[in-house]
Amino acid sequence: MIKQHLQTAILPPAPEVTATVLPSEDAHSNAIAELQEFIALRPNAREVRKALAVKLVYQGYLYEEIQKILDVSLGSITGWKQAYEEYGIDGLRLNHKGKKSYLSSEEREQVLSWLQTKDIWELGELEYKLAFEYDVIYESKQSYYDLFNAAGISWKKTTKLNPKGNPDAVGRKKKEIETLLADSREEIESGKLRVLLIDECHLMWGDLSGYVWGRSDQEIAVPVVNEREKQTYYGAVDYLEGKLILKAYEAGNSKNTIDYLRHLLAESKEQRLLIFWDGASYHRSKEIRDFLSEVNLDLPAEQRKIHCVRFAPNCPTQNPIEDIWLQAKTWVRRFCALIPTFPHLKWMFEWFIQHSTFDFASLQMYGVFSKIN
Repeated sequence: MIKQHLQTAILPPAPEVTATVLPSEDAHSNAIAELQEFIALRPNAREVRKALAVKLVYQGYLYEEIQKILDVSLGSITGWKQAYEEYGIDGLRLNHKGKKSYLSSEEREQVLSWLQTKDIWELGELEYKLAFEYDVIYESKQSYYDLFNAAGISWKKTTKLNPKGNPDAVGRKKKEIETLLADSREEIESGKLRVLLIDECHLMWGDLSGYVWGRSDQEIAVPVVNEREKQTYYGAVDYLEGKLILKAYEAGNSKNTIDYLRHLLAESKEQRLLIFWDGASYHRSKEIRDFLSEVNLDLPAEQRKIHCVRFAPNCPTQNPIEDIWLQAKTWVRRFCALIPTFPHLKWMFEWFIQHSTFDFASLQMYGVFSKIN
């Protein structure tokens, strides 16, 4: 929390100096005292952050350490230090007009062209570019975001890519699943064969962190005692109806997998189950094989009570249920400031799953089916 970092950085006294004080050291001491006095007056929180960053520089902290403590960019630290050294305390005030706060039309075009030179950027890179080449430091980060936007660069979540994944194997498996479902269309649409996509989700208390609207000068703190506290869920989404069958367990293992398969059988009376899942070790264990043999009585695949098909390895995007887990976690994050305990988080997550019917493109990635009334 920034508030905690501020307190930590402000409260500890500077170490006593017993050696002869050089002029530069004396100047630093005076600067530190001046900055501390400014901080103690408690002006705007953003001004405090600027002053504190500069004070920590003079106290010998590395820029990277200050960046982590105050959650600011390296470019901002550099700009604030320069503003203080040139204009004194006035250089740290929000209404200070020391540096240029704009780019000329020609400069802006140069920056936009430069932003086309690679695909992935850090905000600090743009701040450095403007500060040291154009002598421009924006007060608001929105001005930097506007430049990114004008260059066609947006803030986006990265996607996971397993380098062990085999696109050819994934393509072949997709074709295999499409063919299997197409051949079983009549049984699927009549309700005789239930197609389920299974996966496990690990909900952690740390997943609660998200974005909310709040006062600009205040940090929004969400109480999380142990962010690694977690709950494992087994889920199976019905490919035809878009409903997800959810059940909580202490972990993912063979014992719990068998219990969940029994639960699915009880939820699917008079139906055979066609299950698609990944190659987790406990999906392939001897206990699971023995259980399936007991249930299926060595019948051919088209007559088995439970017929399991594995996705190609190392490619989670084959299973549309991944999008459901993401939707559920995104939904609970909307209420992050209102959820006081981990049990409340679990209740919210389960409520969303149990009261939702899912209908999105990836859920029909292996073919479109309609229930016959």
